[in-house]
Amino acid sequence: MLNRQPIDPRLYRDAMSRFGGHVQLVTTAVGDMRRGVTITAACSVSDSPATVLVCLNNSNPKNEIFFRSGIFALNTLGAHHKALADAFSGRTQLDNDERFATGIFDTLVTGAPVLQDALASFDCRVTEIKEMTTHHIIFGEVMAVRFDHAKPALLYMNRDYHTL
Repeated sequence: MLNRQPIDPRLYRDAMSRFGGHVQLVTTAVGDMRRGVTITAACSVSDSPATVLVCLNNSNPKNEIFFRSGIFALNTLGAHHKALADAFSGRTQLDNDERFATGIFDTLVTGAPVLQDALASFDCRVTEIKEMTTHHIIFGEVMAVRFDHAKPALLYMNRDYHTL
């Protein structure tokens, strides 16, 4: 049996920065309150039923809305969304209304804000939430999808944006 030897969190984050990921915007709403967060920790889980997962840091109290809303939209960002990605990452220090003003949002089925010009959007109802130390993993059954013509993707690697 292997002895557990904890990895220094900074060392782990440095190594993970070499892991390229597609930049996503995950959004939700409860009544008039909306929240959006730029993430790379999202993926497909299954195609039957269509299911995705997103990982959100549980140390930010503003993310609590995701854990109680019952819905979310996963919006895949393109190269043209760099400013929007920065806005929702907190880099620009914009308030919530200013963040949402950087894009055009509507809704599909669940009521979660969906970015109109996302490369692809997955409108989801939450099916399960699992807490894992510093993050929550939110599973969502896809209730509706919308996608546009293929355009260059926005990726994040080595702590910077790239396109593909």
